[in-house]
Amino acid sequence: MKLHELKPAAGAVHKVKRLGRGEASGKGGTSTKGNKGGQSRAGYKTKMAHEGGQMPIQRRVPKRGFKNPGHVSYKVFNLAQVELLVEKYKLEEFSLENLYINGLVSRTDKVKILGNGEIASKVAFKVHAASAKAKAAIEAAGGTVEVLN
Repeated sequence: MKLHELKPAAGAVHKVKRLGRGEASGKGGTSTKGNKGGQSRAGYKTKMAHEGGQMPIQRRVPKRGFKNPGHVSYKVFNLAQVELLVEKYKLEEFSLENLYINGLVSRTDKVKILGNGEIASKVAFKVHAASAKAKAAIEAAGGTVEVLN
């Protein structure tokens, strides 16, 4: 058997009933479109999501919440995580460049250090933000915190 010899099963293919070809065809007259109105005419189109007289869904659904345009989202690292990352990647400076090189943040991420956990290593931090507790713990361990703009 070859590709050009393939045929559908017997009786599987039917002729399409052509609309509007006279009363004798069985689909003449209004051509199954009903009487009058835009939908019975040629060239009729509806707008997308048009629901007739019904209130459209985008107006029926309640609008909730508030999106603050001034919101700044940070990629957050706790001190416990920082300790593990410093050991794993042998970091001497916890900066955006080092984090990006190791695939932990993207280019545009802002980084914040939080004070959950302990830190023993002496590490220099160059981040966008740090909590007061984290800053105190880092400085107690002998590290430094530089806050970027």
